Amino acid sequence: MVILDKETYFTGDKVEISALKFLSRIESVRKKHLDSPDPERTAFLIMDMQEFFFNKNSHAFIPSAIPIVNRIIKIRDRCMDLNIPVIYTRHINSEKDAGQMNRWWRDILTRENGMSRIIEEFDEPGNLIVEKSRYNAFFKTDLERILRDNNISQIIIAGVMTHLCCETTAREAFVRDFDVYFGIDFTATYNKAFHESSLINLSHGFAVPVMTSELMKMLE
Repeated sequence: MVILDKETYFTGDKVEISALKFLSRIESVRKKHLDSPDPERTAFLIMDMQEFFFNKNSHAFIPSAIPIVNRIIKIRDRCMDLNIPVIYTRHINSEKDAGQMNRWWRDILTRENGMSRIIEEFDEPGNLIVEKSRYNAFFKTDLERILRDNNISQIIIAGVMTHLCCETTAREAFVRDFDVYFGIDFTATYNKAFHESSLINLSHGFAVPVMTSELMKMLE
């Protein structure tokens, strides 16, 4: 496989099996940090669930993203039951703020692009949405202020893409002294190599990768 090739490494009925294989690679590293999040100090960050990444007609379509939607919904609903803040990010660029994003990709996601919308499963009135212009959801946004104002010190990260926005935000959260729980089967990206590499690197020095099933039990 060429490293930039896309593949469906998560499928509807085999997400758990694939995710357990990822977990087996990192379990020895992450186990020393595997404590349950405290609902009173935790927020759920759902990243970039936009048509740009979920529409099969988009060049940025992520084949493995669709199977993680129901898992994110399950976690979101549990968080809402526990009054855990749920925060969405939406990636939007303009020529003025794109910076290296424009040079690197030569195709920025603008507000006028219909595919910048959050997908209907998460497009609900009253959602707390942080708009960002870079991979890092803390960069020139109100995210940290929102978290600090709510006495949040732990973050659960879900969404797309595992190895770009999700990983970059997880690293930045760690630098800002937040505990980070990172989705093994509730983040997704273009292929297995990108996904697994992020989980390996994050588990060693930045975040605790977790399965949906584990997290649901932790939040009981």
